[in-house]
Amino acid sequence: MAENREDMSPTEMKVVRQIEYYFGDHNLPRDKFLKEQIQLDDGWVTLETMLKFNRLKTLTTESSFIVAALQKSKTGLLEISEDKTKIRRSLDKPLPEINDDYKDALKHKSVYIKGFPLESTLDEIQEWLSGKGNIENIQMRKTLQKKFKGSVFICFDTEESSKQFLERSDIKSYKDNEMLVLSREDYHAKKAEERKQLKAENKAKNRQDKEQQQKDTEEKAMDMLLGEKTGCLLKFSGELEDVSREDFHELFSGHGKIKWVDFTRGAKEGALLFDCNAKEAFDKAKEANGGELKVKDSSVTWQLLEGDEEKEALKRIIEAQQETQRNKGRGRGRSGGRGRGGRRGRGGRDHGGTQFKGKKTKFDSDDEDEVPTAPKRELEDGDGPAAKVPKTENGS
Repeated sequence: MAENREDMSPTEMKVVRQIEYYFGDHNLPRDKFLKEQIQLDDGWVTLETMLKFNRLKTLTTESSFIVAALQKSKTGLLEISEDKTKIRRSLDKPLPEINDDYKDALKHKSVYIKGFPLESTLDEIQEWLSGKGNIENIQMRKTLQKKFKGSVFICFDTEESSKQFLERSDIKSYKDNEMLVLSREDYHAKKAEERKQLKAENKAKNRQDKEQQQKDTEEKAMDMLLGEKTGCLLKFSGELEDVSREDFHELFSGHGKIKWVDFTRGAKEGALLFDCNAKEAFDKAKEANGGELKVKDSSVTWQLLEGDEEKEALKRIIEAQQETQRNKGRGRGRSGGRGRGGRRGRGGRDHGGTQFKGKKTKFDSDDEDEVPTAPKRELEDGDGPAAKVPKTENGS
């Protein structure tokens, strides 16, 4: 691009910069219309055709002005025909081959800048960059809705030029905005790290969501179980040193099915969870034993739990059974679980065979244990290839 030409007027600078962009390494390989034109006449394109390009014709409508401006350019990129009616890319400056080496070189001479106000124009950005290096291309990054994102990629003529630009002290701010300026390599490394961090955050969030969902499911199951088993709990206390959970099963055999024995051998109290109404089971067993219900000749105090006391006791029993099932799933528990009761802790044999089920809860207390390429279409001209040439009266 034309830069630092003291003998050019500001408009001439813009004209030369725009035309050299059209024929430059970034735009020409991707400009379908312009590629078709240069194949018609040994690379020559008429100035009449060039003046149909939207952005160029906003700068001038005079062919003579274009010729005068291009004659002042020192880049040697373009040739002017003898009759001064056509221009073409100089034959001694062929287009580079778009290969891996080219892409790698492009990456090393490109810079990312972020912080421009969203209402900024290309002309304003070009003016700010004027005198800061020999720039080949400016790509204004836009959203899918064609709105400026406030950031650009700029490509310099050499890698050295890009390094010199990054060392400048006058690129840290723009219109009081703090600017983020990175080499293209550093930009992509930064984005890769952000994607990695986002992936990790999403993974952690998904794990938390899954755990919360599991917790909600278990709590819901717990509430259902508590509702279903209300009235099924019988508390007992006494001198029970020689009593095992099997003694309770034997005592209530034929009177009510015990689903779980919340009792540790040697303790002085515990609770029985029935698969039926606890009061009915208690009354039947008491009647069958002459009006006094002892365990192995030991006097026992019996109490039907209600309200919050019943709810807390049920919750404790259900949680113990759920933990037993989780341990089984992890392969840590022996066959039959680790409930307390008998010699091993909580739990009691269900002689009735039917299981009380909730979310993964079975009351079964058996004794058995995430190289950048060249931009797809640079945006310096502000035109789409099809939009550059308006239809003429003959519809061409």
